[in-house]
Amino acid sequence: MEVVPAWAPAVGFTLLPHAGGFLGSKITKKEIPVWYESLQKPSWCPPNWVFAPVWGTLYTSIGYGSYLVWKELGGFNEKSVVPLGLYAGQLALNWAWTPIFFGAHKMGWGLVTLLLTTGTATATTASWYNINKTAAFLMIPYLAWLTMASALNYRIWNDNRNKK
Repeated sequence: MEVVPAWAPAVGFTLLPHAGGFLGSKITKKEIPVWYESLQKPSWCPPNWVFAPVWGTLYTSIGYGSYLVWKELGGFNEKSVVPLGLYAGQLALNWAWTPIFFGAHKMGWGLVTLLLTTGTATATTASWYNINKTAAFLMIPYLAWLTMASALNYRIWNDNRNKK
């Protein structure tokens, strides 16, 4: 008797990244109207409404990529420790950014967290490339967005350092 339907891991892995995004959105929604709106931002800062659909798309993409790697390596085992461990590490760092930046208003530490996320996501992508190229390619838009987010976080931190 099959306990878990065959489609369940694909759905679970694909939705997992959204868990942290959903929890982080509770903090973000509270902080945008007052604190975030008061910050000086560069002219190229995307409008607030862009962030939710972009993150939703990116979380779905990297989540499905993690499923492809998990499936290719035959589940959780010795071969999957590094590629899925790197993925889990970058995902934890990703989820940590919102409470640091928005919750604690620590823009500099937010930048450090984003740079660590980007580095770990890059290592994840490299480790996935020889396992499943599609999974690695699904990480590329995420890496591009993390690069833009890091530049934006830097500018916000730099331009608002002296603000109380």
